[in-house]
Amino acid sequence: MNYDTSVANERKMTSIFERYLTIWIGLCIVGGILLGKIAPNLAKTLDKMSITVNEAPVVSIPIAICLFFMMYPIMVKIDFASVVKAGKSGKPVFLTLFINWCIKPFTMCAISLFFLGVLFKAFIGVDAIDLVKMPFGLDLPVGGQHGAGIVVLHEGVKMLQIPLWRSYFAGCILLGIAPCTAMVLVWGYLSKGNDGLTLVMVAINSLTMLVLYGVLGGFLLGIGKLPIPWQALLLSVAIYVALPLIAGYLSRLWIINAKGEDWFKEKFLHVLTPVTISALLVTLILLFSFKGEVITANPLTILWIAIPLFIQTIFIFILGYGAAKLMKLNYEDAAPVAMIGASNHFEVAIATSVMIFGLSSGAALATVVGVLIEVPVMLMLVSICKRTTSWFDK
Repeated sequence: MNYDTSVANERKMTSIFERYLTIWIGLCIVGGILLGKIAPNLAKTLDKMSITVNEAPVVSIPIAICLFFMMYPIMVKIDFASVVKAGKSGKPVFLTLFINWCIKPFTMCAISLFFLGVLFKAFIGVDAIDLVKMPFGLDLPVGGQHGAGIVVLHEGVKMLQIPLWRSYFAGCILLGIAPCTAMVLVWGYLSKGNDGLTLVMVAINSLTMLVLYGVLGGFLLGIGKLPIPWQALLLSVAIYVALPLIAGYLSRLWIINAKGEDWFKEKFLHVLTPVTISALLVTLILLFSFKGEVITANPLTILWIAIPLFIQTIFIFILGYGAAKLMKLNYEDAAPVAMIGASNHFEVAIATSVMIFGLSSGAALATVVGVLIEVPVMLMLVSICKRTTSWFDK
């Protein structure tokens, strides 16, 4: 992440990718749809290069590699030594953890269930269906029922046929239980918040995800009568959270010891940034190559998913910012609290949805919509923060 503080201490995003993320996603949608028409079997071929359990595909090796390189650069930036500073930031840390893990997942569940399962159900299609992966370890005959899903045979592979809106709901859940540990560093910085607190919370949330992400995911997916692939959830946490987190931590220590912290920040991270961008964009293009027909047949699909995600983001921001005011936090701590709660770790959500439900699933598409609206919505909230600094005690 590159910033510019040269003009009147005004903090700005200088990274072309971060500043124009919404445009990049728009280009991925177009590129993916075109790829789906030009080479319709490319994404399917890559997705089928999988490790299988009981003849069911579990982990697509090419996609897993791509997603790992999307996650590793994020994790290597985290300074876990900052966790020891958490005790010095008692109230902000407690408030952030409470909102992220005790409130946000459940409000996301309620809001997305209401909008996707009730208000927009007719627009999405009452009878519209989606095919998702069978939870590995589950051996049901064709025609068997699991939650809201029915086992069907698709191209020789058993899959679960579920209502399309429930698949979108699953993607929203996976976003709601993933507190941001990447772009939030940008939002906290731009809002002139306490960068030290943001770093502390990034480290703590990354460690907390190891324990709570799978537990909350399984519980909330169960509420939506969706398949609860506990093994896949745990494997997803292991591959896309624990593995890059450990690799990032160890390689960070080794590089800093060998080359020094300045070289690590100025050289290594600078070289690594394009890797994250490339991995994310390739994943999105492949995903949209699957979903091109759905989007072109119902172009408002993205809007139906975006509305509950937008409302959730605004609600959690107001809740966090208001609670910080009531707890008499200063502005520098209030801004990161609100920003961390409002933003999502879309990289983890995308990786998990692809792992659990498949690259072609509606759940994966829903997580990408979260990426699509992230930048404009969060920049709007940054602007609100900067205009309300006077609400808080100095």
